[in-house]
Order: sequence, then C-alpha cells, then structure tokens
Amino acid sequence: MESAKNYSPDNLYDVVVVGGGPAGLTASLYLTRAKYRVLVLEKEQFGGQITITDEVVNYPGLGKISGKALTETMRRQAEAFGAEFLLAEATGLDIDGNVKTVHTNRGDHDCLGILIATGAHPRMIGFKGEEDHKGRGVAYCATCDGEFFTGKEIFVIGGGYAAAEESVFLTKFARHVTILIRDEDFTCAASVAEPAKKHDKITILTNTIVEEVAGENGLDYIRYKNTKTGEVTEYRADAGDTFGVFVFAGYSPDTALIKGIVELNEQGYIITDPAQKTSMDGLYAAGDVCIKPLRQVVTATGDGALAATELEKYVATIQRKTGLRPKPPVAKEPKEVTVSESSHQADTSGETFTAEMKEQLEGVFSKMERRLLLKLFLDNRPISAELESFITKLSEISDKLTVTVAEKHDSSNQAPCVRVYLENGEDTGIAFHGVPGGHEFTSFILGLYNASGPGQKIDDQTYREIRDIKNSVDMKVLVSLSCTMCPDLVVACQRIATENPNIRAEAYDLQHFEELKNKYNVMSVPCLVINDDKVSFGKKNINQIIDLIGNI
Repeated sequence: MESAKNYSPDNLYDVVVVGGGPAGLTASLYLTRAKYRVLVLEKEQFGGQITITDEVVNYPGLGKISGKALTETMRRQAEAFGAEFLLAEATGLDIDGNVKTVHTNRGDHDCLGILIATGAHPRMIGFKGEEDHKGRGVAYCATCDGEFFTGKEIFVIGGGYAAAEESVFLTKFARHVTILIRDEDFTCAASVAEPAKKHDKITILTNTIVEEVAGENGLDYIRYKNTKTGEVTEYRADAGDTFGVFVFAGYSPDTALIKGIVELNEQGYIITDPAQKTSMDGLYAAGDVCIKPLRQVVTATGDGALAATELEKYVATIQRKTGLRPKPPVAKEPKEVTVSESSHQADTSGETFTAEMKEQLEGVFSKMERRLLLKLFLDNRPISAELESFITKLSEISDKLTVTVAEKHDSSNQAPCVRVYLENGEDTGIAFHGVPGGHEFTSFILGLYNASGPGQKIDDQTYREIRDIKNSVDMKVLVSLSCTMCPDLVVACQRIATENPNIRAEAYDLQHFEELKNKYNVMSVPCLVINDDKVSFGKKNINQIIDLIGNI
C-alpha cells in the first residue's frame, strides 16, 4: 500500500489531463466541479485545432462563434472551478502502481489518474517535395494562407469535408482551383460536395494522386497520376509564376506519448471501451485521439464529460485504497487579462471601437501598472494615415497611453510602425508594422498589457529561462490579419521580449511588406524569423520559442 506520507497533497493531483482542446477542457471542468484537483498540460495552445476555425456555426446553443472564443470560454469555466493549466509537453508516462507520473519538459507531475486528450494534427501525405516546401507553397490552412495565392493556380489534395469546403473558399483568391481526389468521388456528404462540383472555377480530378512538387522560389512544378489509367500529368507554371498546393487529407492522431503503453488500432487511434477507458487501468482517453465515426467539437466535449465522470469513480476508489488525498481545487476567477477576438476585431473602415469594445478595453487598461508611450513612424502611404488614426483613437480611451509621431525615421523602423516605450522612454522591445486590426487587435492589446505590467502570468521556470538569455535576439513575426493562428505566436514572442531587454519582437502585416515576404520566401503564416537567419513556420508557445532561441 502506498503511504500518504510519501506524497505531499500539495504536489499530487487527482487527474492530469494531457491536451488542452475541447475534450481536455471539458473533462477538467467536470472534474474540478466535482472537487477533484486537476492539471491540464498543453504543448502548443489551449483550445486545440478548432482555434483556427473562424466561424463555428453548429455547436448547439451558441449560434455563430469563433473556435478560439468557444474554447477560451471553456478554459475560463474550468479555471473558475480551480483547474490548473501549464504549457508543457508531456514526454513520458509511468503508469505502474496507484500513483502515476507524467513526465514533461517542465518537470514531473504525480497523479492518481490520467486522461489523454492529445487530439490529432493535419496529416502529411508524403509525396516528394511536401516536407521541403511546407510554408513555401505547400499549405494546410486555407484561412491563414489563401491570400498568398491571389491570382494563382491552386491545387487541393483531398476528398473529404475540408477539401470540399476549403476549395470553394479558396476560389476567393485563386485564378482556378483543381481538386485531386484519390477515390472515385468525394467521401463527404453530397450536400457538402455539391458547391465544389458546381463551381465554375473548380476542376475535379478523381482517382488521382500527387507524386511530386518542386520549385526554387515557391512551387512551379507538380506531377500527378491517374491510378486507373496510369496517365501521368506534369504541370508547370508560366515563367516567373508560382502556384499553391493545399493538403486536406484528414488528421493523424497524436499518440506518440502512449504508443506501446495502451492498445491502438492500425491507424494509431486509441482503443477505448464505452466509458473511454483504455487498455490500462487509470488511463482514459477522449476526443479526436480516439476511434470514433465523427470528429467534431461536440463529440469531443461529450467524450471529455464521460471520461471525467468515469475518472471520478476511479480516483475515488484509489483514494480509499491508498489514503492519498490531493488538496482540493481552489475555485477562483480567472486572473488572466483577455480580449475576445470574436467581438474585438477593430474595423478601421467604419467605427474603430464600438461602445462594447471601449468598455472592455477600459477594463484592460485599468489593470496596467505603468503608462506607455506609443511612438509612430510614418511614411506617405495611406496605410500610415490609417495607423495614426487608429492609434490616436485607441489612446483616447485611456490616459495611460500617450502618442507621439517621430519627426524622422530610418529604414530600420520600416514604416508604418508603432513602437511601444515606457513613459520614461525605455524601449519595451515590441512593435507592430502596419495597422494592428483584424485578429492582431487582440495580440496588440495584450502586448500593451504585458509591456506595462503586471503582464500575463508565466511560471517561474519559464521566467528564469527568459531572463537567462544573454545574447541579442531579434524576432520578426510575419503575419496576416486574417490568420487565426498568428496572434498566439505574436503574443508569445512579445511576452518574452517584455521580460528581457536583449530581445526584440516585432510583428509585420505582410500585406504591406512585400519585400519581407520575398526575402524569406514566405507563403504561409505565421512565420517567425530569428536574427534574420532562422525561419520557422506555424504556431508556437513561449517554451517552444525559448527552445528555438537556445538552438541558435
């Protein structure tokens, strides 16, 4: 029998949830409401894959909402009941015995039960050139990257829901879209496929697989094959032109952590019983990582609720058996300052800030500890006048913001630009080039809050790692205002910069900085450039960025 004296209640959890998407967040809400202590681990961003979806219209009872707003509400609910959250990557599990251990890159965590809710990630097909051209012609998110292929040919690979729906969306940008389906027809519902089949800018090729893509500065060559006839087609873009390839081939489960520990099916999904229990006692699974006929937010939340209620019973049994009693969760109101993206995308074409926006902004600004100086570097382009108007109107909401326009600017400031300083003139290391509207409005406001203090909470170890960076680091975050993944990277980079004077983090709206797009051959966002040398694509959290910096 494991004695209670071997484990401090302060360092023991009832359940560790690995994965912060809808399934994990729902489970943490149910468990903490039932007075069980829960830690939720997430390696990238809380909310999961649905956060990149701009409009969720089929979640019961909510009408239309962004994926990010939906999951942020879930997180706040769980936090209010006492759930604890940590950005960390789970690296291993010890599940023998009544007390189990989850190893992470930020320390080990003991618990009585574990829920695996790691979800799934977009599947790579594996054709020649796919890996080499990710972010430079091969893309996986139409919302984020569609605009980079305005006026160009686009090839879509896939025949499911995503391929059908996103192909129609991509016609907003593309000269023409060709869908390459390996099967006889779409595998999604006929009603979903019909708009693609009837669209005059879409061509559909069935029984077709991609063999290779290539190109020097983007993609200019693709080879695909008809599996029925054996006919091979080679397409080359006109001289000096490029095209895009969007892959919508489903998802692969994130099960590397538990491979060899629990039973998986041939596709790598976790096999569970009807109560979400895996083949190992005390280890449950929920959400897209499991075998299921439908992968939607609503089914993930259902899995999470069911797994949580079963874990309640399991943990209660282990508590009685061992006498171990983790300390109960502490109900609290979330302290983190957030600005809802669903209702706070500033529109500079009409009223910049609505009454509702002003009210919530006043709430954020009232928590800021120090006054800030917003210094504008402008040129003669209309976008500069737009930036000046935007920042001036923002400053009118709070006396903690002062605006000044630089009389001169050199090329290093890359106007239009707003740089953030403390009132005494100390540079905070953060700046935005362009107008921080759209999805970047949230990141800009959080940047101000982090620069002024107290800032969004980060754990002590992460804080020490940031402060220990001695070399000068320049981070350029290249974004699109329509991208739902970009703000998280911007916020993370700027949070690091506000804690270390050796680090700069500057965001650029690529719509107004074509030279940077061409210099780094960017055809996907977000794109992080460190010290003008290391280029990385995709969303990242603070710890992943610290690791990138450390590897330079």
